[in-house]
Amino acid sequence: MPLFGNSFSPKKTPPRKWASLSNLHLLDRSTREVELGLEYGMPTMNLAGQSLKFENGHWVSESGGFLGDRRELQRLRKRNQQLEEENNLLRLKVDILLDMLSETTAESHLMEKELEELKQHSRKKK
Repeated sequence: MPLFGNSFSPKKTPPRKWASLSNLHLLDRSTREVELGLEYGMPTMNLAGQSLKFENGHWVSESGGFLGDRRELQRLRKRNQQLEEENNLLRLKVDILLDMLSETTAESHLMEKELEELKQHSRKKK
């Protein structure tokens, strides 16, 4: 039991007067929609001069040239796949060339070592 009472006793906070000072909650629904802009419609954006809108979880061209975009997309995907295959082939070739280089370098070092040993052996005989 403490001698001087409880040392921690926070003061009570006064209750709030109003949750919001705005008078928009007093307006009727139609006025609030006009004031707050609740009727916003479909999201749209403009990229590189082409207007797109968001429908059913996908961005769709508003100009109606969607079939042209789809053909272009297929062409780009095919080109991308060709480039990936070419890239994989080139990586394989580089790996093979590095293996060949390391093998040739190792053989060269062995031959140099053997040549040094032969030179030293021939000097000892003289």
